[in-house]
Amino acid sequence: MAPQQQEKPDRPRIVFAGTPEFAARSLEALLEAGHRVEAVLSQPDRPAGRGRHLQPSPVTRLARERELAVLQPEKLRGADIRRQLEALEPDVMVVAAYGLLVPPKVLAIPRYGCINVHGSLLPRWRGAAPIQRAIAAGDTETGVTIMQMEKGLDTGPMLHSLTTPIHDDDTGGSLHDRLAELGARALLTVLEDLPGYLAAARPQPAEGVTYANKLERRDGRIEWWRPAPELAHQVRAFNPWPVAWTECRNETLRIQEAAPVAGEGTPGEVLRASDEGIDVAAGEGALRLLRVQRPGKRAMTVGDLLHGRPDFIQPGERLGGT
Repeated sequence: MAPQQQEKPDRPRIVFAGTPEFAARSLEALLEAGHRVEAVLSQPDRPAGRGRHLQPSPVTRLARERELAVLQPEKLRGADIRRQLEALEPDVMVVAAYGLLVPPKVLAIPRYGCINVHGSLLPRWRGAAPIQRAIAAGDTETGVTIMQMEKGLDTGPMLHSLTTPIHDDDTGGSLHDRLAELGARALLTVLEDLPGYLAAARPQPAEGVTYANKLERRDGRIEWWRPAPELAHQVRAFNPWPVAWTECRNETLRIQEAAPVAGEGTPGEVLRASDEGIDVAAGEGALRLLRVQRPGKRAMTVGDLLHGRPDFIQPGERLGGT
């Protein structure tokens, strides 16, 4: 039997909306803290894995384990889902990486409206992929913002924020996990005095707005004309997904780890290949490939790859296609 949430008195009635692991950490924190989660909204089960079987989202799995009511509408514009939400009489809806548009009629249902756990320091990196875009841009700091939701894309007033540095070895995965924890912590802080935080909400400044577009596989393609430090940011940002990649001898070589080094040549030209790595000329400097993955193979260090395939790549070859 799954453990029941231990509710504390005088807590707001919450409807939680979220889908991936980032959101699951906030839901878990709410339950651990004894908050009253009346129902959970998450995206419908999607095909995944080699067999393309329907798989529940991380939030759905957690909610079912905790025996919470789960709603999985394809969208929130229908009258039926609005009636279901109205019947729950929520004080607040907490939204974290839900992935579906929340229309104004739904935003107006909870007594205190809807608040969002967003993985950036707004107004920088509004949108779907703030964590990865921050690393790719070379930002040295990021954080989480709890904001009050309105019709615009991540434009609402800010209630609370927490910051964290972006370390030189941070990947999209490591920063994601750290921000998920920060987001959960910031959310609990706000919910301890939600009316007070709402009364002190701060409008987002007009300056400094940037947008974090949804990640696509093509975002991982290495464009060798760019400076090597930018390419190194790209490799870290898109690990574990969509993963940086380049064309190599008519196959796709995925780049799991790389670092900028000194070097000069035609962009995409292999300058040297050794146990230390494969140095490839960039628009400025060179990028040393340290850990790579060939199609159908496991990821491995370049040293291990070259020990097994010493003829895999030679200086003077070009990566990136024509």
